[in-house]
Order: sequence, then C-alpha cells, then structure tokens
Amino acid sequence: MKKARYKRVLLKISGAALTGDEQYGIDFARVSDVASQIKQVVQMGVEVAVVVGGGNIWRGSAAQEMGMERTNADYAGMLATLLNALALQDTLEKIDVITRIQSAIPVEAVCEPFIRRRALRHLEKGRVVIFACGTGNPYMTTDTAAALRAIEIGADVLLMAKHRVDGVYDADPQKNPKAKKFDSISHNEALKLRLKVTDATAMSLCMEHNLPIFIFDIGTHDSIVHAVQGDVIGTIVSSQR
Repeated sequence: MKKARYKRVLLKISGAALTGDEQYGIDFARVSDVASQIKQVVQMGVEVAVVVGGGNIWRGSAAQEMGMERTNADYAGMLATLLNALALQDTLEKIDVITRIQSAIPVEAVCEPFIRRRALRHLEKGRVVIFACGTGNPYMTTDTAAALRAIEIGADVLLMAKHRVDGVYDADPQKNPKAKKFDSISHNEALKLRLKVTDATAMSLCMEHNLPIFIFDIGTHDSIVHAVQGDVIGTIVSSQR
C-alpha cells in the first residue's frame, strides 16, 4: 500500500453521497464502502475526523419553500446529520474501528458534546471522530462546519467527498459539455470566479488559515484512500495553484 500524504485529515461526506443509488435516505452499501475505506486509512497511520451532511434525510431549503421558519428548518437539518453519524459509527464499529461522535448540539444519550481537546485526544489514540450537527448554529452549512472543525483540530487537508462531482469546473459540466476541469485552483480564484466548490464562508475560512481542500467523487473506486495518498483524482484548492 502506498504511503499516506497526510497525517491528519478531516473528511466531509455530503448527505447526498450517502444515498448511493437511492433517491432518499441511507444506502448502507455506500456507508459500508465508506467505512471500509476509512479503516484502510486508519491502518495507514492517518488520524481521521469526519463531518457528515444531512441532505439525504432533510433539506432545509425545501422546508423553507413549504413555509417552515428558517431557523427551525436548519436545526432539523442538524439533527439529520446525527442520524447519518450514528449509521456511520455503527458500521465502523462492526469492522473494529473505534469511533466517537461529538455533537455541536448536546444529545447526551447517544454522543459526546463537542470538546476540542477531547477530540484531539481521541485522534491521538487512533479513534475516528465523527462531528455531527454542523456548527450548532442556523444559517451555517455543514461545509462551513467541516472547514471550522478541520482548522480547530489542525487537519492537514479538508477532503470533500461529493456525490457525482469529480472536481471543480469553470462551468456546470452537466449543462456545458465543454466545461474545463481544474486539477488545481487557488482559494482566491475559486471565490472570484464564484465556482460552486463550497459555500463562500467555508472557502474564506480555508483561505485565511491556508487549509487545502481536496474535492473528489466518492463514487470512484477507493476514492477516499486515493485522496489520502495524494493521487490526482479530483481538484485541489489551495493557497496557490
């Protein structure tokens, strides 16, 4: 097995990525594949933290369109991420990967509250830490939560596993067949071009703290392992191209 390029990573898995071939909910075949890859990465000596989205269960924007108040819709979305975190934890522990869930919203019956120093201690002991419930604040996406947690734990890279998105393009490749894919791009360029890599808050945080973002398609075979090894399978967004 190739050596890992990074010592500590924050893996952001979108809720949509956990649907696999389904339209809604959790595809446990996909979760099992993700867990298997995380185990391989841990066995390479890499410290792994994970942030999960909740879009496969709850879409706050859709709830808003139906008349739900934005703050309540966002809190519901945070709780959806906890469901995904529990599913991932269960799958990891069935293959002997020790995990801890830390939630930005206290849910003492099922997980720990987010405590940075405790999270660091778990990582140092080789445990996978799953961060749930975003930042605990409405109006903040799980991408922003991923950037924030990555900075807080001193991750070397933010790995963004997308659903059927294999990198960053200068246009929507589904609408424009001539869209150009970037192998690398700077944070500043991505912001200026308003590319839909991630939300602007997350991108700004990463730029300010010089944190690279590696964007790739989770559906590609062993994509998480390849990303940790530094293989060119997507787009790297960093301080310089």
